[in-house]
Amino acid sequence: MDSGFGYAVGELGLIMKYYDDSVTFNSPVSGLLNPDNFYLYQNFPNPFNPTTKISWQSPVSSWQTLKIFDLLGNEVKTLVNEYRPAGEYETEFDGTRLPSGVYFYQLRAGSYLETKKMVLLK
Repeated sequence: MDSGFGYAVGELGLIMKYYDDSVTFNSPVSGLLNPDNFYLYQNFPNPFNPTTKISWQSPVSSWQTLKIFDLLGNEVKTLVNEYRPAGEYETEFDGTRLPSGVYFYQLRAGSYLETKKMVLLK
């Protein structure tokens, strides 16, 4: 086999393979993540119509908020706004009443803040 580098992008991340040495690098998957870190996963499916799932991991008990924003930064919906113990969580977002477009979801948990992009395609 010729030496080379290949990759594939899937639901759980990026998988890369160097063909000469047959070394494979896998991105973290749920259940194998460092429990000492925060993670905000990419929503799935993305693009979505009309619902998508948003998952995250919090290593500490804290007040957690998960909000959806439109492209202009206007808050569209608050999905979570409560104190939660450390753990992994998943919630569903329903965009039935929204127009197609780019939206952002933002997680605040303790001192952690992360925002990711998602696309509603009708």
